[in-house]
Amino acid sequence: MTAQPTTTTAPPHPGMTFREFVALVAAMMAINALSIDMMLPALPDIGASLGLTGENERQWIITAYLLGFGAAQIVYGPLADRFGRKPVLLVGVALYTLFTVVAAFAPTFQTIVIARILQGIGAASTRVLAVAIVRDSYSGRTMARVMSLAFIVFLVAPIVAPTIGQGIVLVAPWHAIFWALAAVGVVLAIWIALRLPETLHAEDRKPVSVASVVSAFKLALTTRVAVGYMLASTATFGALFGFVASSQQVFTDALGQPAWFTTAFAVVAGTMAISSFVNSRIVEQAGTRRVSHAGLLGFIAFAVVHAIVAYSGNETIWTFIVLQSGMMFCFGLVASNFGAMAMEPLGHIAGTGSSVQGFFTTVGGALIGSLIGQLFDGTTVPLTIGFVACGLVSLALVLWTEKGRLFHPTHPAPAHP
Repeated sequence: MTAQPTTTTAPPHPGMTFREFVALVAAMMAINALSIDMMLPALPDIGASLGLTGENERQWIITAYLLGFGAAQIVYGPLADRFGRKPVLLVGVALYTLFTVVAAFAPTFQTIVIARILQGIGAASTRVLAVAIVRDSYSGRTMARVMSLAFIVFLVAPIVAPTIGQGIVLVAPWHAIFWALAAVGVVLAIWIALRLPETLHAEDRKPVSVASVVSAFKLALTTRVAVGYMLASTATFGALFGFVASSQQVFTDALGQPAWFTTAFAVVAGTMAISSFVNSRIVEQAGTRRVSHAGLLGFIAFAVVHAIVAYSGNETIWTFIVLQSGMMFCFGLVASNFGAMAMEPLGHIAGTGSSVQGFFTTVGGALIGSLIGQLFDGTTVPLTIGFVACGLVSLALVLWTEKGRLFHPTHPAPAHP
């Protein structure tokens, strides 16, 4: 009897194991969380150093980064569809590192805001290319699983980033935070250069022409599932960005517990990491719609309860941590699945699709979050009402996308390997 030859399937990312692939995608995503959350404990020092008088003005150090990060995503996708993922990604990380150094030397508030916008523009490549690279390699529920596993590592960053930032400002000026972020950029660039293969197939490269770009953008903006879940994600990210932008003021001014800030922020962020792990274990069996729709309903329920508690004047640090943690746990079930479902019908234009979706979810989310943050009045009432509004808008968009149905697709999207 002749032994049958063993057949193996070539990995979709040659030269990298599945674990290293997930880790690199997570690192690409995490650099943005670090760039935002390491700043939070330093905002009072930065404001005092640069002569700011209004406390809500400090939020622009966060919002400026998010706006640059979101706006530039519209450019990276078409470039990556033409020139490949790896070279465009390396240029973006280099720009991020350069303007991180510029921010470290900023002498005025205006300078640091501009540097943060440009820093975000460079970092935008990591968001667009992370999603496109995963979509090049996987689709459907497997893509959702990969994104969820990457999200677990990504969400470790918000857990530890404020503590790292706090530790840095205790022993050095706030400028040292930017030097630490520049070092992260250098390490990430070296990892990408040495280990990441090009995942865009030669036959999928598209010329940068007005016709091809317009065609890809039209598809990304007219496909019902892609548009619906993109906008639903925008609303939920608005709630997240509103919390992040005003979190330092919430714990210092509204709750009167500044010493608890880094610990409480880590607990809240940790619940998102836990929910992403749970999602990675159940999504392939339960399906993206069942998990994410249930998560969205839970998000709204926690937000409503939190708004009632805040409005009644019974908010304490413990009610805030518990209810915010519950809402963020549900957010973790929503975020990666909404993103995977939005990308599912756009596999053959993954770069452009990721660009369009990243632009809308980040810029739209940043503007919504900024509005929520700027309404901060020394209490958690505006914040929690903003959460409720974001959740309800997201639910309305999901119902429109699925033609009034939840938990089951009404029209399965075609998969493109």
